[in-house]
Amino acid sequence: MHHRPKNASACKMKKEMGAEIVLVEGSRVFESWKSPPPPVYMEYFFFNMTNVDAFLAGAKPQVTQVGPYTYREYRYKDNVSMLDNNTMVSAYNFKKFVFLREKSVGDPAVDNITTVNIPAWAVMNKVKGSFFRASMASMMMTSAGSGFFATHTVDEWLWGYEDRLLARVAASSPDVDKVFGLMYKKNGSHSGEFVYHTGKQNSMEYGRVETWKGESKLTFWTSNQSNSINGSDGSAFHPFLDKNERIYIFTPDLCRSIHMEFEKEVEVKGIPAYRFTPPRSVFASKEENPANEGFCVSPKECLGTGLLKVSPCRKGAPVVASFPHFYLADKKYVAAIGGMSPKREHHQTYLDLNPTTGVIVRANKRAQINMLIERLSGFPKTKVLNETIFPIMFINESVVIDDASAARVHKLLLIVTVVSNFPLFIVGLGGIMLLVFIVLLFRARKQKNEVKRTVFTKPLYATSNEEGTSYSPVSDKEKEDPQNGTYISLTPKGDPEA
Repeated sequence: MHHRPKNASACKMKKEMGAEIVLVEGSRVFESWKSPPPPVYMEYFFFNMTNVDAFLAGAKPQVTQVGPYTYREYRYKDNVSMLDNNTMVSAYNFKKFVFLREKSVGDPAVDNITTVNIPAWAVMNKVKGSFFRASMASMMMTSAGSGFFATHTVDEWLWGYEDRLLARVAASSPDVDKVFGLMYKKNGSHSGEFVYHTGKQNSMEYGRVETWKGESKLTFWTSNQSNSINGSDGSAFHPFLDKNERIYIFTPDLCRSIHMEFEKEVEVKGIPAYRFTPPRSVFASKEENPANEGFCVSPKECLGTGLLKVSPCRKGAPVVASFPHFYLADKKYVAAIGGMSPKREHHQTYLDLNPTTGVIVRANKRAQINMLIERLSGFPKTKVLNETIFPIMFINESVVIDDASAARVHKLLLIVTVVSNFPLFIVGLGGIMLLVFIVLLFRARKQKNEVKRTVFTKPLYATSNEEGTSYSPVSDKEKEDPQNGTYISLTPKGDPEA
């Protein structure tokens, strides 16, 4: 009996929010979806190898974390096109990076980092098993002076340098690029065409990815479940979030969808939020989570908990993704590298979402790039190496809602709350007015009866007048006000401050 008004109010609230939060021109969220106003920062932390010779002789590798090298990340969506009667929208997600010296530990053009020679290991993995091709690659590596480890500046590791080994390979294989960089060609570029649900038909579909690069499924993995494109791209979430639901995000960087679960309630700039974070099960081993078996490149190439081998979408290179410092991973990976120290507050990925609107109020996306180093047939020098997941660098992509956007969220929450509760307000007001009317009616009757049997005297009239002042009429000013009773003005959607 008590639930009906609450449900009616919730339905009204959802309807109002559905009209406000939709990826259609003119809506409150459309422009900020295309060009997000809050500043996004990308921090790069590198692991500098300090004992190369000792490691190659069989010792445990020792690394030192160097960073952050911080960049302001400018995001925007381009080539935005409405589809299927405004129920879908297509767009390309562009990113640009501008270096911020004041937020960084040093100059990326000067600071050197020694780590795994990624191009060399990529080439060796490509030709392993073939004696002839491996012999050719060994000769090329020798002539290029290319070893298992290399030293380059932060700028070179990130944005690219011409690699001597790749240049030799490219001479006979035109499809190979002689330039290598972890972020090569990613400054000012996009990650492919996305098609999103606008939320026009169903607000719970708002921001969900329908297709990426024209496909509704991936082809990298070995099961339908692993190849599914689930959820949003991480830039928009449906309103009315529930603590018990899983949030799904498709991320091209990992070439897969991941899920997040509710952790705790937080508050950012006065806005209530739910913190969602990826649980251990996301990167769990197939033994721990059988659903992850589809992420094994092959039965032999199936890593333990906390790791994802992304070689299928990295041209076969032995690249392994994890959380920084192997957070949430099997302890053996942490123990294998000197210098690893996983801590939740520094290495956890999380999203703080306002549950009513689905708006991101704060986020930290953290991921680590590792290389799988092992013995490779055809390369005798690798015989001394044990299988090692070697950390190269990790990123922290962070955002906190700006003050102007926070004010808009507060306003949206107020409008939706007021509009959804307005019928209840009217009912409540009606109840009060009815009570006042009954009291007045009762007093009028009482007064009428007294007139019949009492001769009015001046003192008695004065007393009645005093009692009658318990209800006073609205002032003349209020009578003239055409907006009387509407105590909040609903701002038009065109208002830039809305």
